[in-house]
Amino acid sequence: MPSRFSITIVLTILAALHAWIGWQLLPALSPDAGWIAVGALLLLVSVILIPTAMLAPYLKKQGMPERRADRLAWAGMLAMGAFSSLLLLTLLRMILLWLVPLFELAPLQAMHLAEVSAWMVLTLATAATVIGFLNARRLAAVVEVQVPIKGLPVELEDFTIVQISDIHVGPTIKRSYLQAIVDRVNGLNADVVAITGDLVDGSVLQLAAHTAPLAQLQARHGAYFVTGNHEYYSNAPEWIAEVRRLGLTVLMNEHVVLNHGGADLVLAGVTDYTAHHFDMAQKSDPQAAIKDAPGGSPKILLAHQPRSASAAEAAGFDLQLSGHTHGGQFFPWSLFVPLQQPYVAGLNRLKNLWIYTSRGTGYWGPPKRLLAPSEITRLRLVRG
Repeated sequence: MPSRFSITIVLTILAALHAWIGWQLLPALSPDAGWIAVGALLLLVSVILIPTAMLAPYLKKQGMPERRADRLAWAGMLAMGAFSSLLLLTLLRMILLWLVPLFELAPLQAMHLAEVSAWMVLTLATAATVIGFLNARRLAAVVEVQVPIKGLPVELEDFTIVQISDIHVGPTIKRSYLQAIVDRVNGLNADVVAITGDLVDGSVLQLAAHTAPLAQLQARHGAYFVTGNHEYYSNAPEWIAEVRRLGLTVLMNEHVVLNHGGADLVLAGVTDYTAHHFDMAQKSDPQAAIKDAPGGSPKILLAHQPRSASAAEAAGFDLQLSGHTHGGQFFPWSLFVPLQQPYVAGLNRLKNLWIYTSRGTGYWGPPKRLLAPSEITRLRLVRG
């Protein structure tokens, strides 16, 4: 748990940023003191709701009814999404107004620009929040990807893997959302279904009823799961046991050999890249995952974070399937993903290794996606 000091610092910064937005926008939107007070009150509510949303799982543990805690989470996450857009747009507006002297505008024109730009910030932030919400809550589209594998046996031509990732079942994603994903996946008639981590945000006790649709997943060679960092935030051993109980195979630095039409394919999985921070015995290890695998067969690795790619390439894998990044989920956070991960989305190449990074099938935090649509990925192996 974060210390009280660090929590105080975060809350102070959050309140200061809201106050700065109010100072920048409210007088320009209306000179009326009553309307300024209403705007200030809304910003204060946002300051309260955002941290409350993050505390929702703790409030459930303390006995708050699930429905009430989830409503608080919904309100806080929506406020967080709106705040992020307001903050970015207010910053851009401030830069614009700094440049006003360069245009030699008359005082009245400058005042008009200040008012119009403030209304534009409010309008665009609202539009981004609404559009982002609709994008996040819709059923993920199916993305078709062909991956050329050198030396692929003819029997494995058109072998299909359907990948889902980063669903984040939790306060705002429930059973019906996951059920729609499972139904769409089952309609794709995959040879393998792969879930590349971050399935949940919460305990088995809180969410088992909502992850139950996973038991319905259908594929010729079964469904496979690897842990993401959020499983470790939510008691990974319990979730590993629960996913196995639902009938999925959990790959923890290990592999299976699938025989398809007489040809073998090695499917391996590693624990999350950061798993050792929670349990040293679960340190992610692509070399261990491929140990004693038959030579000459195509080798595919499920690894939650793209950061596993270097070790996967060194271990001799042909393809790595990852998630974690959400494709950035929404601007401007998409700008920061490359600071941590080598790949943000799509199919990339590292020497002899292909890496496919899913943008995720759900979302985390604010129900908001802009310029980073969710996806259910159908990967088709072809001879290359």
